[in-house]
Amino acid sequence: MARFSYRARSASGEPVSGILDGESAGAVASRLIDLGITPIEISPATESAAGSLRSLWRLLARERTTLDDLLLFSRQMHALVRSGVPLIRGLQGLRDSTRNEAMRQVLDSILESLAAGQDLAGSFARHPEVFPPMYISLIRVGENSGTLEKSFQFLHQYIGLERRTRNQIKSALRYPTIVIVAIMAAMAVLTLFVIPAFGRLYHHLGNKLPLPTRIIFAVSMFASHYWWVILGIAGLAAWWVWSWKRTPKGQLVWDRYKLRLPVVGGILERAAIGRFARTFAIIQRAGVPLVQGITLVAESVGNAYLGRRLLGIRDGIERGASIAVTAAATNLFPGLVLQMIQVGEETGALDDMLDEVGMFYEEEVDYDLARLSSLLEPILLGFLAVVVLILALGVYLPIWDLYKLAQH
Repeated sequence: MARFSYRARSASGEPVSGILDGESAGAVASRLIDLGITPIEISPATESAAGSLRSLWRLLARERTTLDDLLLFSRQMHALVRSGVPLIRGLQGLRDSTRNEAMRQVLDSILESLAAGQDLAGSFARHPEVFPPMYISLIRVGENSGTLEKSFQFLHQYIGLERRTRNQIKSALRYPTIVIVAIMAAMAVLTLFVIPAFGRLYHHLGNKLPLPTRIIFAVSMFASHYWWVILGIAGLAAWWVWSWKRTPKGQLVWDRYKLRLPVVGGILERAAIGRFARTFAIIQRAGVPLVQGITLVAESVGNAYLGRRLLGIRDGIERGASIAVTAAATNLFPGLVLQMIQVGEETGALDDMLDEVGMFYEEEVDYDLARLSSLLEPILLGFLAVVVLILALGVYLPIWDLYKLAQH
């Protein structure tokens, strides 16, 4: 997604400015309106290469709020609202007790907004880098309907599910990542140190080397002498990919490519759809309007390509079609799930059925993640076998030729 800077006014008329990610200026304007903020000016947040590097450095260097911080904050806010503690006093206590400097600054800003007469949702909306749009929408619904306690309870449940899914995926990918890093490190050692030693030995022997050996030695000599060029090209390529992924087209292509990865792609798709169903159920129970709720949930699935396809459900509802019919048009849900959604619509228990759909996908993801290492092992072993075969043939073919010459 692209980055847009905006100037706007809150519901109380207070000036608000910041930077948001979005597919277009119109999408950012719609998100601000959903948050109760009236946009005045929206423009692309362009940066030079040096500015992008400085932004990346600040992002990496400063302390940030994490899902764990947001989960703890939501649970604490639920406890405060339930116990009847005044909001300003409770937020002051949370600010004084938090250990995260970034979260402390956010709470300071929220307290200033509340003291100036801003509502709670508007105060939170000033920090979109911490609180996602769905977070703000649930708080606004809770304020307007007098169910703020339930809103924070739903938020705690939603963030807990999000955290659980992310931790599962990270845990499952940890072993393959370590194996791939080890293979790359071993290849680097062989290329920079071992193969050049063989090259010097064969050079002294003076025999003509086989073509595979000459290619491997040429690559190794280039890497050992011009490693700084390789690192520079790799760094520039990484920066270009990072910048390209932040554009609307780049994000869409990248997220679509991730879903096509062998083994992992299917797991990511099912995890995103399960997150969609669970979050949609929470939105339904919280009382968020249906069309607005689908928009917020589609943006929170963590995949721009899937989010765009899931927005087709919103478009179908706006045309008067049922959720089950529009969900079938996305080609993302199996027949059994579509039947459950249809029954939920007909019986008025859509939130319960969506919970069942989310549970169905979560069980599939849990099963796939438990088997992920065993599924990836043949791929990793095959890749390692090909690399070892190439290196072995390149290094030992001259020795085999010398052995045949010695026999004659």
